[in-house]
Amino acid sequence: MSAKVLGFVIAVIAFVSDQAFKFWMLLGFDIQSHMQTYGPVRVTPFFDLILVWNRGISYGLFQQDGDLGRYVLVAIAVAASLFISVWIWRNQDRLLSIGLGLILGGALANGLDRLYHGAVMDLFHFYWGSFSWYVFNLADVWIVAGAAILIYDSFLGSGRNDASKL
Repeated sequence: MSAKVLGFVIAVIAFVSDQAFKFWMLLGFDIQSHMQTYGPVRVTPFFDLILVWNRGISYGLFQQDGDLGRYVLVAIAVAASLFISVWIWRNQDRLLSIGLGLILGGALANGLDRLYHGAVMDLFHFYWGSFSWYVFNLADVWIVAGAAILIYDSFLGSGRNDASKL
């Protein structure tokens, strides 16, 4: 499988896994009713499933209550997705394609949430005692994992062989 095909396959897997989990949590498990009746779903002493609608960007920054802000964020996600798609298409490195595919799938999944629901559906809440990590979703995990792969690749990936040829 070529690097570009691999990148797009990874993007589809990331997108579908995020959307399927969100769909099941919203309609199959009905987390919204569960939250209203019982509160968070305790999974472990440090991890709950909860429902938070994030109308902003990472960490809840730049909350957008109106349609204009919502569609600006959707447009940014579309532009970023197009840029990443071109990058995948032109890329020959498999590891880089995996990282880019994860970012693309996550960006498209969160973009679809924002377009369809008006906000991104966040579900995972880690905490320890009084320390509480932000609430996130599977698409966010894919984006962070993809970014970590890009950082790894920039230091130790295919480019290291090119530098040794100088």
